[in-house]
Amino acid sequence: MLAGGGALAAIIVGILMLASGGSGPTKSMQTFAARVQALEKITASAQKNINSNDLRGTNSNLTLFLANTDHNMTTPLANNSVDVKKLDKDIVAAEKGDALTAKLEDARLNAVFDRVYAREMSYQLTALETLMNSIYKGSKSKSMKDFLKTTDDSLVPIKKQFDSFDASSS
Repeated sequence: MLAGGGALAAIIVGILMLASGGSGPTKSMQTFAARVQALEKITASAQKNINSNDLRGTNSNLTLFLANTDHNMTTPLANNSVDVKKLDKDIVAAEKGDALTAKLEDARLNAVFDRVYAREMSYQLTALETLMNSIYKGSKSKSMKDFLKTTDDSLVPIKKQFDSFDASSS
């Protein structure tokens, strides 16, 4: 009887592991979706404050990239049980970007917006890449892995532009 109970417990644990393992890192996926949506809003609102033509162009590319990513992530996330319209409220609140928005407003008031914005976007894109890499490694979903690979390939040149921005030459 004890052996039967142990075998039943092992079967239940195995089923639970399979059920949770197939969907991938759901919390990270929700964080990714919330971060993309928040950055999309921040980059769109920052456009009017950018002085450098080069940085303005890079920011336009980033805004377009984020809008496309927001649109294209719906299916791979849905395949992993994540609805981009029903993200966890705590995750959305944590990724809202209030601290970043405040930092950018301070930079605008101190007339150093371009330099601070380029540095902050470079940092945010690095964090986004790290999150995407984590999801990629933890996901078993081919559609999610393909989406993340394509997204990263599009993100790399934009990030390089932010990394190489020199406020003194603009």
